[in-house]
Order: sequence, then structure tokens, then C-alpha cells
Amino acid sequence: MKKSDHSMEREKILAEAISPVATELRLLDAGDLISLLRMECYGNLADLVSSAAELYFHPGTVNFGAGGEYTLEWSGAPKVILDLEIKPRGVSVYARLTLADTQAGIEIDHIAFHDPSEDPQENTAFLQTSLRDARFVKTYPPMALAS
Repeated sequence: MKKSDHSMEREKILAEAISPVATELRLLDAGDLISLLRMECYGNLADLVSSAAELYFHPGTVNFGAGGEYTLEWSGAPKVILDLEIKPRGVSVYARLTLADTQAGIEIDHIAFHDPSEDPQENTAFLQTSLRDARFVKTYPPMALAS
């Protein structure tokens, strides 16, 4: 995707939103993820991504995309890149999630607003609101009143 003035801000918003999903995926063995990519077991990868995402987002919000890639060399740590489709209400984001030994990162390949505004700042704010609305909100049971 050609980078614009708003790309970095949108990637930061997306990174903050899906960081718990990336953390869950980083708990998996890198070798397992690499073997699933190498053997083109995309259904299994889709299940893993869905399982990690269902803890934090409404169903269908974060999905495995079209594939991925990996780096595995004798002299370095493995790195796995997964294609993701993030589809909160009103926007579709196609991105690549990079999982490395100590960190994760996200890069947006394409973003499509279903009803875009003329103002890019409004679109960025809409992305942030839409991602927030797609998350599960932790609620706590009401506290019992003292007798």
C-alpha cells in the first residue's frame, strides 16, 4: 500500500487494538506456525487466528487472510508473517502481522471504508471507534450490598 500521512496513525491504532491477539499468537511455537505455512494448512492457521481473536473481539472481526510467509535461518531467530483481514463495522483492513521472538508488528496493505468521509481524520477516528466497538468489554458482576 502506498503510504500516506495517515498510514502510520492508522497502523498505530490497529496495532494497539490487536496487540492482545498478537500476544496470544506469540504463545504458539514458531516452528508450528512455520510448518503450517510451509504445508499450506491455511484452515488450521485460520482456526488458530480465530481462537486467539475470539477472546478479545466479536466473531468475524479478525480473520486469517490469504496466506503468509516466514524467515527461518540458521543464524537468526524465526519470524512469521500472517495475512489478516480485520473487519469491524464499516471498514475492512487487510494487513500483515509480523510475529518475532520478542515483539510483533502490523503493516496495513489496504484499508477500505464502507462509507468514507472526505476528511481523512474522520476516517481515522472512525477506524478507532469501530475497532473499540468490536472488542469485548469486560464487565464485572454487581457487588452485593452489605446487610
